[in-house]
Amino acid sequence: MSMVESAAAIVAVFASDKGPGDPERASIMSQAGTYLAKRGARIVCLAENGIIPVPLITAARTAGGVVQIVADASIALPKALAGVTMDVLPDKAERLARVAQLADAYVALPGSLASASALFGTWAAAKAQGRTPPVVMLNRHKAYEVMRGYAADVLSPGLPGYERAVQFADTIEDLWARLSRLVSEAR
Repeated sequence: MSMVESAAAIVAVFASDKGPGDPERASIMSQAGTYLAKRGARIVCLAENGIIPVPLITAARTAGGVVQIVADASIALPKALAGVTMDVLPDKAERLARVAQLADAYVALPGSLASASALFGTWAAAKAQGRTPPVVMLNRHKAYEVMRGYAADVLSPGLPGYERAVQFADTIEDLWARLSRLVSEAR
């Protein structure tokens, strides 16, 4: 069963266009939002400290996708995002646990340290819930090259089957292929 055939597949996307890093982040978010939504994935994302992945959400919704935001109290949605479901939870641990509870898989787009930190916090929350959703990182412009090296050098010898837990993609299309396969295998 592919994710396209399953309306229940929810992908947590970790992305930020704030701070130093890849100047193409907003464009990458738009591409990912469109691609995932057109393939039937439902998207959940974090919005904290006034940072909302607007390009991701807007593109997904424009492509007919469903998006849910898990946010802190600092988030006020712009009018362009009216109608998006938003759960406001005051505690960061609660937000991470909520995203972990909702998502079947995680996608990390090139972004800030805050989005990478949220990804790993959510993954840890899922582990505490007894789950290990797969993670696919878009390694565009080598954004996750250090993590790729860590996975190959540290995870591979000590964690059998790590390649089912963490994978790296160089394009949005490759990301989707990996994500779809990993979620199907997990079901």
